[in-house]
Amino acid sequence: MEKALVLFSGGVDSTTCLGMAVSRYGKDHVVALSISYGQKHTREIQCSRQITAHYQVEHLYLDLAKIFEYSNCSLLSHSKQDIPMESYAEQIDKTDGKPVSTYVPFRNGLFLSSAASIALSKECSVIYYGAHSDDAAGSAYPDCSDAFNNAINDAIYIGSGNQLRVEAPFVNMTKADIVKIGLELDVPYELTWSCYEGKDRPCGTCGTCIDRAKAFAQNGVKDPALV
Repeated sequence: MEKALVLFSGGVDSTTCLGMAVSRYGKDHVVALSISYGQKHTREIQCSRQITAHYQVEHLYLDLAKIFEYSNCSLLSHSKQDIPMESYAEQIDKTDGKPVSTYVPFRNGLFLSSAASIALSKECSVIYYGAHSDDAAGSAYPDCSDAFNNAINDAIYIGSGNQLRVEAPFVNMTKADIVKIGLELDVPYELTWSCYEGKDRPCGTCGTCIDRAKAFAQNGVKDPALV
């Protein structure tokens, strides 16, 4: 039986990945890895603990905040930038083809490289992560693109001696597609957190809140986290 490591934030996409991995491999053959990168709040990390307890999978935690201390990404606790309160489409219109201000420099590259080392040590043969086409659109998050996924998969597969591969099962899907899959898998979306603000309730106006609300609405359901 294969064993999978899921790069796990506690948000909609990674939780759907986790639900998919548990369905495919069984909870005893899945490891969830949550990574801190110096973000402005820890709500997702807190939620990740509840979700991994729900699925009864092994949960590992890694702190990579030190690497990002030179970045002024608006998601980081030391940044002087405000998090944009508008949709990603509106943000992309202002970036001239460059990533949006909430892009953490090469985050997925770093996360997946770190995850590869842990996955090999845990005798996993596959890493799952929740990149999807909405995030890659307009180069908002270039490390969520199909091209990036293919390249990092090749690098990790070769670098691991053909022992480990990377899968982004949603890389050509929208967030609405992901929610549809998650609803079919009975993913506990009521436990997830996506908002860039760390308050008691989601702000509803940041890019990820807007995308999340749209994804649930397109599936004809209310976001369980807001019920």
